[in-house]
Amino acid sequence: MNREEFLTGLGKRLSGLPQEDIDERLSFYEEMIVDRMEDGITEEEAVAEIGSVDSVIEQIMSETPLAKLVKEKVKPKRNLRAWEIVLLVIGSPVWIPLALAAVIVVIAIYIVIWTAVICVYVADLSMMVGIISGVISIMLYCGAGNFAGIFFAIGMVLACGGGAILLFFASKWITKAILKLSKRILLGIKSSLVGREA
Repeated sequence: MNREEFLTGLGKRLSGLPQEDIDERLSFYEEMIVDRMEDGITEEEAVAEIGSVDSVIEQIMSETPLAKLVKEKVKPKRNLRAWEIVLLVIGSPVWIPLALAAVIVVIAIYIVIWTAVICVYVADLSMMVGIISGVISIMLYCGAGNFAGIFFAIGMVLACGGGAILLFFASKWITKAILKLSKRILLGIKSSLVGREA
């Protein structure tokens, strides 16, 4: 891919951003390609070093605030006519609660997911407390000479230790997965607000 193809594809994919941002990004990447070509590599190699248009778009979307994208997307391209304003006002008892309900449902789902993650961490913490109480029980049973209690407490310590280790790695993996999913969802939302022309 040469410089012109890269910059054209990038410009089309950034069509949802404000024009000054598009111009700034295009000049930045054009300058980056020119700098690499001055270092002695070909135009195609310079473009390849920067990466694909998709990877550049993903990086730009991760850096661009969501509020800026929403503001640009909802900004009217023309002034609203009187009848459009009347329809918006008349329909507001229907569309405002529906929009609010949709936002609340999404937030509630996100809270439930993170609550489940917190529950896994709490279960891990309770296993660690079980280990401590098992060790204390072993000492008490040793003092009393109760061998059945000692074996029971040793079993409890081993079970809680295994559970704590398992839950630690599980909670760590779940947290990373949910953070990665959250990032992907946010990038998806941002990308849907920006032009997806190829």
